[in-house]
Amino acid sequence: MRSESSIAPRRRRSSLETRERRQALGFITPAVLGLAVFTVLPVGLAIVMSLFDWPIFGKRTFVGFDNYVKLLTSSPDFWPALRNTAVFTLLYVPLNLIVALGLSLLLGPRIRGRAVFRVLFFIPVVTPIVASALIWRLVLQPDGLLNGMSTSLFGWELPNFLVDQNWAMLAVVAMSVWAGMGYNMLVLTAALEQVPTSVVEAAQIDGARGIRLVWQVIIPLISPAIFFAAVMTIISSMQVFAQPQLLTGGGPGTSTVPLVMFIYNTGFKFQDLGLAAAGAWLLFVIIIGITALQFRAQKRWVHYEH
Repeated sequence: MRSESSIAPRRRRSSLETRERRQALGFITPAVLGLAVFTVLPVGLAIVMSLFDWPIFGKRTFVGFDNYVKLLTSSPDFWPALRNTAVFTLLYVPLNLIVALGLSLLLGPRIRGRAVFRVLFFIPVVTPIVASALIWRLVLQPDGLLNGMSTSLFGWELPNFLVDQNWAMLAVVAMSVWAGMGYNMLVLTAALEQVPTSVVEAAQIDGARGIRLVWQVIIPLISPAIFFAAVMTIISSMQVFAQPQLLTGGGPGTSTVPLVMFIYNTGFKFQDLGLAAAGAWLLFVIIIGITALQFRAQKRWVHYEH
């Protein structure tokens, strides 16, 4: 038979565990409620909306998968928007990673004042995108800084980048690289600082210098960080909206309208929320598919320490 002295501590432990569970539940409840209200509920609602003819005002009619069929077969702006998103991603992601990696290599641990330079290059990341767009409009417009310098120094009249169909997307990409390179620079700089000095010195003794040292030694060592930066940058580039909206307004024509702007215009300008929700889900499937391919391909070039 158990004695009273052994039962009392067990009851105290049980009471303490119950109190800790209640406290933990109290701490996580706001986060769970926020996730449910602002993430799970909108996602579920978007699935339902994509199956309806859902105007902002008026009667809603169940149409099944007609919105998806309409997007893929008869929507005149969906495929150009998807093409623009693909072009932007193919230009933006490599440029962003190359510039960020170059900056992180230049601001290596032996550079004096590197903290100041890191702050300077990171400032565009925290600068409001509206302010960045205003700056770039002042630089790129016909009477702006870039054309003024070119005319005064070389006598060359530059094209109107923001309304020229051949240059508008490049202007959006340039602004996006400038605004986003600081984040990946910090990620890659942190990875570079974890590279063992002994490994680099051993490679240098073996004759590795310059580009060969970077390509054959440093990049494989920081490949997990490059992979992380590539995945996050591709996801963000597929969701680009603010830069073309503020810099070119999607023009000229529809040459810089990405898929997210198409979804926004469909839902809030043309008041077809069902079609917009279907577009959002197609974009979600595309992003998930590309991310899955990236994770599958990482085994061939990403090196983890075991």
